[in-house]
Amino acid sequence: MKEVAEHANVSLSTVSYVVNNSGPVAADRRARVLAAVRELRYTPNEAAQRLKRRSALAIGLFVPDLLNQFFALLVQGVERAASERDVLVVLSAPEGNDEAETRNARLLRSQRVDGVIYLSGTAASTSSLLELTSLGPVVLVDERRPGLDLPAVLSDGRRGAREIAKYVLEQGHERVAVIAGPAWSWTAEQRLAGYREAFAALGHDPDQLAVFVGDYLQASGRDLAAQMLAGPSSERPTALLCSNDLMAIGAIEHCKAVRLRVPEDVSIVGFDDIPVAALLSPRLTTVSQPAFDMGYRATTLLLELIKGDAKQPIDEFLPVAVQIRESVVPPTR
Repeated sequence: MKEVAEHANVSLSTVSYVVNNSGPVAADRRARVLAAVRELRYTPNEAAQRLKRRSALAIGLFVPDLLNQFFALLVQGVERAASERDVLVVLSAPEGNDEAETRNARLLRSQRVDGVIYLSGTAASTSSLLELTSLGPVVLVDERRPGLDLPAVLSDGRRGAREIAKYVLEQGHERVAVIAGPAWSWTAEQRLAGYREAFAALGHDPDQLAVFVGDYLQASGRDLAAQMLAGPSSERPTALLCSNDLMAIGAIEHCKAVRLRVPEDVSIVGFDDIPVAALLSPRLTTVSQPAFDMGYRATTLLLELIKGDAKQPIDEFLPVAVQIRESVVPPTR
């Protein structure tokens, strides 16, 4: 700005008024400043401007991976909210690797982002989160972390699990099994609690619910379905409650491989309602989570915290809805 002022033969404050459109400047002086800006190829220092305005320059975003369409939609929501406010998003998707997540958290600290949106894919993220809180606000999305009082944008997954389990039971299924998410995951815990509540509410013993623990990946759904459906038809489950759509897809994959018909031989439900769920054959009955909206709202909340317009701790719950399609029918045995 000093060079522009010297080149245009005006004061530094005049250059500031023109560049930031923040004060009155005579037409001839404005023309000289703009000409100097073009000749010198001057670019305003965006970081300094945002620091002065107490607005964010860049935020960090952690998601487990981008293969799961739920995470990809969430990233789109974050990017949309950030781009509307001219904020850069620094993305980390360490694919569920503890070491990579810790390393990326440290790298993010060196980038001096103004805040972080965090959705972990590992059980060992607490230390990384503690490090990131030294940068600025951290907003969790679709999870909570024990011992860390951080704001979070969540969906009402417990209610969604309760409602979809109730729907399955009301179809007449009694031999029901669960392919749950990892034990360390708050979302997996909430969904399992919802399934159990539905069983208790309809007079079933929730302790008799067969639970197999997966990792939210398609392969674990396939492998666990193979274990659960290996017995004689009179003993194996007639319905599988899968705690996300990827594991449900894996379970359907196994059924097709061994010539078990879905839903005639076994009904299967998922959770998330990723776009491919409606394209399967049969189309998957599942719980719809507003992934894009969760990312958008988490970003809005983070930027409010950075500006000091919101106070911690904050929990926001977004609604879910059961999507009834063709993968559930009454049992035939």
